[in-house]
Amino acid sequence: MVSFILPGNSASGGFDVANSCRFDRGSTDFLNKTLGTPTNVDKATFSTWVKFTDTSSGNDATLFGVLADGNNTTYIQLLGSKVIRLNMRESTSYIGVLTTNRVFRDPSAWYHIVVAFDTTQGTDSNRIKLYINGVQETSFSTATYPSQNTDLRFNTSGQVFNIGRRGDSVNLLDGYLAETVFIDGQQLTPTSFGEFDEDSGIWKPKDVSGLTFGNNGFYLDYEDSGNLGNDVNGGTDLTVNNLTAIDQSTDTCTNNFATMNVLDGQGTYSEGNLKVQTADSGRGSQISTIGVSTGKWYAEFKLTATSSSLAYVGIDTTGSTQDANGYVGKKAYGYSYLSDGRKVNNESFTSYGNSYTTGDIIGVALNLDDNELVFYKNGTAQNSGTAISITASSSTDTGFYFFAFSDNEDNTGNVTFEANFGSPPYAISSGNSDANGYGNFEYSVPSGYYSICTKNLAEYG
Repeated sequence: MVSFILPGNSASGGFDVANSCRFDRGSTDFLNKTLGTPTNVDKATFSTWVKFTDTSSGNDATLFGVLADGNNTTYIQLLGSKVIRLNMRESTSYIGVLTTNRVFRDPSAWYHIVVAFDTTQGTDSNRIKLYINGVQETSFSTATYPSQNTDLRFNTSGQVFNIGRRGDSVNLLDGYLAETVFIDGQQLTPTSFGEFDEDSGIWKPKDVSGLTFGNNGFYLDYEDSGNLGNDVNGGTDLTVNNLTAIDQSTDTCTNNFATMNVLDGQGTYSEGNLKVQTADSGRGSQISTIGVSTGKWYAEFKLTATSSSLAYVGIDTTGSTQDANGYVGKKAYGYSYLSDGRKVNNESFTSYGNSYTTGDIIGVALNLDDNELVFYKNGTAQNSGTAISITASSSTDTGFYFFAFSDNEDNTGNVTFEANFGSPPYAISSGNSDANGYGNFEYSVPSGYYSICTKNLAEYG
């Protein structure tokens, strides 16, 4: 299954979210704080925007969790089966469980998730409500509700409230979080956190700074790169665990950036699907989540490791005319710059530029207005800047080009690239944005080219 973003699918205007936080399971990233006396132990609301990145494995991914011990827990997760589950357990009993019938597999999508509690309600189904993108979920494979006036463990004095993990070393989050809010003392609806765009009908965030957060409540906007656990509401900050300034991202629910597509390739994905080690066997080619058919677009790829004789970086399409298991450049719509300095298209290898190795950054400038392609090595245009003429992706294929990289076709090794579509997974020493002010690149963005994000796509895609 291939999932990718088409231009113009995001709401524009209104409240802008500047930053998110990128959580990586392999780095054991999470935030936590010890709670004090609650405003109301029976009422609370948790809200966050999330972009799940591990949507192809069987791993569970936790949004928030409180774990006193293995038998006394509350947490909400995207399960390995890609359904969302809220789990409340006390001793040997599961006192509250909501498991959606719907599945959530899209690694390119931002979801808004609200779970709202009020155990004082007389009707059991009103004691927990789950909303996704502004709409209440009502179809569950499991629906168990707590007894009336049950105290909420996750809002009890002395409990440790975790963001990005359950409370132990398993089920950590792989993904991005934005606008993470905990309300102590109220059962709120999604309209406290978002609204439907009047033109597109897309659910979008709104300013939450005026809400009443309660004693244990907090608001994380992730705008302080030096303290990603900063509570903007002014309460006690959450403790930062293994997250650093590089984990602050500009990929948000109001400006969605491309990543590599975990659904289309095989390999080891990390850092928000921006770092990929290709597979030793099977599909070595990796493509971006966002495809483009018009406009001028720029991205950078840093080669960080290789056990393959060659690395390939460039552009490709997907569809019936492409060999999805081959290297980038094997078919007519594939073009790549090889680490030995050659270029390849349609299995034709020719001399092109300088060789590159680990630590080098390859810039890719794709001009689909004139059907041209230029590669850069560490900021220097190859082939004296003379563009490669490319063939427009046809209607018999996808009609879109994707940024791509791969290792050799012979499956005897692998390569690791870190992709920068404007929100890099590695430290940038200089910092360059496009003409719209979007993106953070190591080298200057060529004039007239733009980073691959939905705000730029709405204007130029």
